Order: sequence, then C-alpha cells, then structure tokens
Amino acid sequence: ERMRANQDDLYIMSRPPEGLALTSQVFMPNPLVVVAPRGHALAKRGRLSVDDLLTERFIARETGSGTRLAVDDFFRRHHRTREIRFELGSNEAILEAVAGGMGLAILSEHALRAGARRDLITLDVEGFPLQSSWQIVHPAGRRLSPLAAAFRDHLVAQAAKPAAATA
Repeated sequence: ERMRANQDDLYIMSRPPEGLALTSQVFMPNPLVVVAPRGHALAKRGRLSVDDLLTERFIARETGSGTRLAVDDFFRRHHRTREIRFELGSNEAILEAVAGGMGLAILSEHALRAGARRDLITLDVEGFPLQSSWQIVHPAGRRLSPLAAAFRDHLVAQAAKPAAATA
C-alpha cells in the first residue's frame, strides 16, 4: 500500500508486487533454507526429500511476504502441501518458535546466520536452498533523493564484497 501511494523512496524486498510500474535492481542472493531445532528427528537423517517434510508442522511467514510466496510456489511445483501451524511476521519470532519445538520453518539463510543460533540447524533437503534474491525497488517514475541513491549505491557496493570482508 505504501508503494502504491508512492510514500517512500525505495524498498528492499525479495519479490516485488506485480501490476505496478517499478524499477528493481537485484543486489544480493537470499537463499531460503529449512530450519529445525538442533535435536529434531529429521536432523539425524542426512539428506531429506520433500516428502520427508510433509508430516511436519511449519511456522510460516505472513501471506504475501516474498519468503511465503517463494515457499508456496516450491510446494505447488512439487504438487505437495504442508501443514502450517501458524504465521508470524518476524524472522526472529519464527526462529524462537522453531527453537521452542513448535515446528519447522523455511527462512532466509541470512536470518539464521544473523542470530548465530546454536540451538537451530539447517536441514539438508532436496531442492534447497531455494534461490531468491534481495532487490532494491522503487516506483518507476520516482526520482530517488540523493540520500536514497547513496543508500542504494552503498547496499550494492557492500553486497559485492566477498563474504569474509563483510563478516
């Protein structure tokens, strides 16, 4: 809604909405991974298939988020459905729920690394990580302010640095 109302200079998202005249620039990969508590039974099984996930409950991002759309597309392409226990709008809240044994989640690998969680693991699942990208987006007709343009340039420059240099 904020984008439709042209209220902000730019947005950072993984999946821009369709039907709007937008300018977008990919600046960083955003791989999506399956996250489980460290002691979860699936963690001991090695390489997993999509079907191995179908008996699990998931904690999902909110409907309409880029992560949710990518994950829904993945399961639809595999002609599978997963049980969503509940939705949360925050990666941090989802990580806490997974750590508490409330279900599995599919989130950005960056969200998992940012918290350096030792109580969570990434499961090795066929088809994962899902490849996604962070994009810098703004309405096509909007001229960026000097500050917004500098921020965009900074993001692009930082994302281009090797991972070891930015850690």
